[in-house]
Parts: sequence; C-alpha cells; structure tokens
Amino acid sequence: MPNEDQDNAHSEGAATPVPSRQRRLAIPVIAAAVALVIGAVGGAGAVKMMRPTPEMAPLTPVAISAMPATSLVTIKGKVAEIYGNKFVLQDDSGKALVETGRAGEDGDLVAKDEAVTVQGRFDDGFVHASYLVRQDGRTEALRPPKGPPHRRFADFDHRP
Repeated sequence: MPNEDQDNAHSEGAATPVPSRQRRLAIPVIAAAVALVIGAVGGAGAVKMMRPTPEMAPLTPVAISAMPATSLVTIKGKVAEIYGNKFVLQDDSGKALVETGRAGEDGDLVAKDEAVTVQGRFDDGFVHASYLVRQDGRTEALRPPKGPPHRRFADFDHRP
C-alpha cells in the first residue's frame, strides 16, 4: 500500500504543474483575444465615421417656393438662365439658383429652356446640385456625396 500512496502522490504532484502551465498560457491568449476584439470594434467605428455619408434626395420633386431650408431636395423645372457653373431653374412657383460645381464650369452642362430635375442640398439660398436628371432619364452625378458644408461659428449668428 505504501507504493500506492507514493504513486498517488507522484501522480498528484505531476497533475499540479499542468494547470499552472495552462493558466500561464491562458492569460496571454485571453488578453490577445480581448485586444483583437477592441481593435476590431474600434476599427469598424473609425471606418464608419470616415466613410462619406450617402446623399439620397427624395425622388418626389417639391415646388421651388416650398423648399425647406438646409435639407436634401429634388426640384424640377426649366432652365431659365445660365451663369458659368450656376443656372436658374424655374417652375410654376418660382426660381432657384442651382450650383453645379466643377461639372458645370464650361457652361454647357444644361441648355436654356431644357427641362431637368435636380437633386441636391438647399443651403445658403441656392441648391448645391449632386445629381442632374435629364428629361430622357439620363442621370449625371455632379459631385461625390457628402454632408452639409462646414461653417464658421460666427455664421450661425447671422442666419434668418
């Protein structure tokens, strides 16, 4: 029987180092897994914040006189006048100045009396066009989608 006790003591002694070795390995593995999860969540959040916001204007055109301030709009009418990269769009309710950016710098983006639909952001008294839809259904993207332009803090005091 003394041999059995020695065998049990020897097997118990051999079993003790194995869990401590597992603990030593488990702590770095768990720490690495936690670091990977934190990195993945942080990276996903950073990508989401850096991605440009999609600009989707409503498909139903609104009357020019009823455009809500500082919002995405769709307006439809005829081109009344052209001024370089800007043109005046007129419908039955009124007129709106439409800014087309670099796409319209040549002044030949639209023609006088052409019927068009413009999707963009109405801000500062004119429409910053993002899309121009012609009467035949062709759509031209005029600028990459983005949010409203950044303003200086002092500009907010003088807005109506």
